[in-house]
Amino acid sequence: MQILERIESQMSATGLPLVGITLAAVPCPDTPVILTLHWHGFIKQKLVDLEEAEAVAYTPIPSSTLQLNERWHDLLAVDRAAMDAGWELGAWDVARSEQPGCLRPGAAPSEALECLQAFGAYPHSVNGAQVAVSDAPDTDDLVELAANRGYLLWSFRPVCGGIWKDLADDATLTQEGRRPSPCPHLPVPPTCSGKRRTVYRFGFPVRRALPVPQPRQ
Repeated sequence: MQILERIESQMSATGLPLVGITLAAVPCPDTPVILTLHWHGFIKQKLVDLEEAEAVAYTPIPSSTLQLNERWHDLLAVDRAAMDAGWELGAWDVARSEQPGCLRPGAAPSEALECLQAFGAYPHSVNGAQVAVSDAPDTDDLVELAANRGYLLWSFRPVCGGIWKDLADDATLTQEGRRPSPCPHLPVPPTCSGKRRTVYRFGFPVRRALPVPQPRQ
């Protein structure tokens, strides 16, 4: 899957730094995958459309939700693609969350909102501003399927192209905040049965904490 290429294309087009990236999929082969890029930045709101006018308010730049229509037959293919993207973009780790359908008896109301957010279908705005700009025509169908069948969500914070470069204490990164491909880690097969969280840890700190001295006996 061309996840890394789509991310880099969006970074190049916007010129904005990223806060985080999520990828959502339902456990059904050949269904679209939803990629959401969360940007760092603000839009200036002015009373008049003049360059010299002062901003009266700032609104966060909305996230970008994209639909990926590449065919896949095994969730491990999506897993590997997410891992490869996180690895090459210098993420400290990639976390995969397996979520059951929110329409099951006893599900918490918050699970329905989390399902919508995973697929970029935010049900409300913030101070009248869009939370996400979506280019995903099949979102409604995917949300309905996820609500019944469950879904998987991958998330990571890129160092390359992100806001984390100055904070990254990671001996595995190049000066650009990247790692050479391929990702050496093997994926863990998802179970798709209930809630489960898997974290693929990639980073290695440059400076390890010294052990705390123990009092002498």
